[in-house]
Amino acid sequence: MNDRREDPVVITGLGVEAPGGIDTAEQYWSLLADGREALSTIPEDRDWAVRELIEGSHRDGFKPICNAGGFLSGAAEFDPGFFGIAPREAMAMDPQQRVALRVAWRALEDAGINPDELTGHDVGVYLGASVTGYGPDMAQFSAHSGHLLPGTALSVISGRIAYTLGLAGPAITVDTSCSSALSAMHLAVQAIQTGDTDMALAGGVCVMGSPGFFVEFSKQHALSDDGHCRPYSAAATGTVWAEGAGIFVLQRKSAALRERRHIYGEVMASRLNQDGHTTGLLTPSEQAQQRLFRRALADAGVQPSQVGMIEGHGTGTRVGDPVELRSLISVYGTDTTADAGSRLGSVKSNIGHTQAAAGALGLAKVLLAAEHQAIPATLHVHDGWHDGIDWDGHGITLAETITAWPASDGRRIGSVSAFGMSGTNAHLIVGVDEVSGVAPC
Repeated sequence: MNDRREDPVVITGLGVEAPGGIDTAEQYWSLLADGREALSTIPEDRDWAVRELIEGSHRDGFKPICNAGGFLSGAAEFDPGFFGIAPREAMAMDPQQRVALRVAWRALEDAGINPDELTGHDVGVYLGASVTGYGPDMAQFSAHSGHLLPGTALSVISGRIAYTLGLAGPAITVDTSCSSALSAMHLAVQAIQTGDTDMALAGGVCVMGSPGFFVEFSKQHALSDDGHCRPYSAAATGTVWAEGAGIFVLQRKSAALRERRHIYGEVMASRLNQDGHTTGLLTPSEQAQQRLFRRALADAGVQPSQVGMIEGHGTGTRVGDPVELRSLISVYGTDTTADAGSRLGSVKSNIGHTQAAAGALGLAKVLLAAEHQAIPATLHVHDGWHDGIDWDGHGITLAETITAWPASDGRRIGSVSAFGMSGTNAHLIVGVDEVSGVAPC
């Protein structure tokens, strides 16, 4: 690992799916650059009792559920024959397996790699995902019996990709709740650095198999009142659940250059830690987040003011956002000069909280922003910044409008955070070298 900086891990392929019918990086960037919101009502084609769900939340002890979220329009669409899967088996597969499989395929194609030519190669798969309630009870005899165990097991989300492509590297599914995607990225980077694998597919996926998350957060009074996610805003009333996927191709820089691949960015640092004991199981730790940021910056060898874009966790909750803001200000808000500092935002204002995939879609936003030399606006900032936070005298500003992102010494550096209810915190720092001939947005 002593050659980590001499031959760093780089990102050479990118695949995404996001609410609003988005399934390409170009569509994703257009959504961000235009400052659009991709939320909708709960789909009626999933056999969810939507009316009963909404009405049931109006009982004592619960917060009314707003009929809104960020949903994948193609979650139910899948071509099993293309991947050599029988239709009956495909029906029993968690949609997260289906979405992850096709997004991984697109990521490889984006890297200029023919997926069919990877059989037997030391390529690993590291994916963040969580159980979302898909499928019938396995204890009930049905037409799907025999396929339900592999169809709904978390381990098979990564394993399905490895099996379909014939990959010989490790296949690991990571569940640290909402930090899962960045936790998976961290493991993938380490695996390449230590030689466990030559290349890796890494990221996260979330497709809600049931409306259970809505019920749980209704009881916790942590859902948005009106179906809009307002990260870091005084008007924030809770989060908005969403779905999505982001998968990246990772390899050594020397290999990427030798194979003449497009490099989206270099992973300068990746860090994980844990909240430990706090005032409650789901309560984040300001001290843990500060330690995480400092260690990642030290690993990357950069000063806070060199990080031009911070893609925060920013769920729009009244407990989590203030803790994150204080942590960021304590570590990143050290440079008070007028022309320095970082722009902070969260893609959750556009697409909602994609849970296990959140960090991956945040990372995709940073990479595309660097490529287009512009930092997209975070929506709803004009509602007013979060109360109780001293916004004066530090080097962080909220991204209220799309803003040019100039390079510093030929490079743009951005960071991404993701915090899980498990207490696992993740922070990734990427550097993107300036490419001549790319016009700013």
